[in-house]
Amino acid sequence: MNQKHYKLEQLARFIQGELIGNPELDIHGLASLAFATDKNISFVNGEKYLEQAKCSKAGVLIVTEELKDHLSSNFSNFSNFLVVKDPYLAFATLTHVFEPKREQFHIESTAQIHPSAIISDSAYIGHYVVINENCVVGDGTVIESHSKIDTGVEIGQHCFIDSHVTITGFSKIGNNVRIHANTVIGGEGFGFAPYQGQWHRIAQLGSVIIGNNVRIGSNCSIDRGALDDTVLSNGVIIDNLVQIAHNVHIGENTAIAAKTGIAGSTVIGKNCILAGACGVAGHIKIADNVTLTGMSMVTKSIFEAGTYSSGTGLFESGQWRRTIVRLRQLADVPLTKVIKRLDHIQTQVESIESNLKMRK
Repeated sequence: MNQKHYKLEQLARFIQGELIGNPELDIHGLASLAFATDKNISFVNGEKYLEQAKCSKAGVLIVTEELKDHLSSNFSNFSNFLVVKDPYLAFATLTHVFEPKREQFHIESTAQIHPSAIISDSAYIGHYVVINENCVVGDGTVIESHSKIDTGVEIGQHCFIDSHVTITGFSKIGNNVRIHANTVIGGEGFGFAPYQGQWHRIAQLGSVIIGNNVRIGSNCSIDRGALDDTVLSNGVIIDNLVQIAHNVHIGENTAIAAKTGIAGSTVIGKNCILAGACGVAGHIKIADNVTLTGMSMVTKSIFEAGTYSSGTGLFESGQWRRTIVRLRQLADVPLTKVIKRLDHIQTQVESIESNLKMRK
């Protein structure tokens, strides 16, 4: 595949940035400050990166007006800038410009497609893909090799379905959705009724509804609902190795990092952030604009926006052991005894304060 390259003036138009320098400069790609060459663009996302920028060999820097003034006045080796309000956002936009894209759209000969399926002429269906009856695949969608699209699944326009993905349970996928390798959408939820010492399987009759501009990483499981649907709203982004159980509802633009597990029938609001390895109990609600720090365990509903944490932060090993011993000792003391002791201390403090006042 031939490497893309652009004139600097073209890239300035893509990000609507002010060009300072040579508009005819030929740019071959993006790179970090440490590894950029004179054919690369890099970005400076704040004053703390100025030292790195000073040593960079990048041909062009994406900067704010303030950072441009600092670099151009203090370091004469920089003469080409793209000036924007948000360098990181501009850099993100340019990654799409240089991203390799499939240029041919067709159905590979080894794909198995049911005659009732509706496949857009502009879709790409890879080798050994299986598409069952009554499926729909929209314009510009790419389905890579060995994926299975089960009966009744609908996939919107300009989606990317990576290799070995399974989409089942009559799931409905919106537009511009990316689902990465080995992920399962619409698998059976973990529903069982206990009776007389045995678990009795509950057939999962709901589906999975995924909105537009959703990203789901590799090796994730998004279970179909038991009765109501599991819902991922527009703009949700999910990292690798995430489990979302049946009937979960996730609000718009919420981000979920790797190894997080969300139990059934939980409702998570808009614009939330769940950092890595969070655990969320079932049948609870989390308000909009909530951030959970890494390894937080949520066992009850959160009704107010804010940042929440749980668990024990990192200690040196010996200090951690001593802390655990103290916690266990505290747990062995009855709560009523602790309260009585605190009340006695408070009474003594008040008595001392009273005597001091009388002496004055």
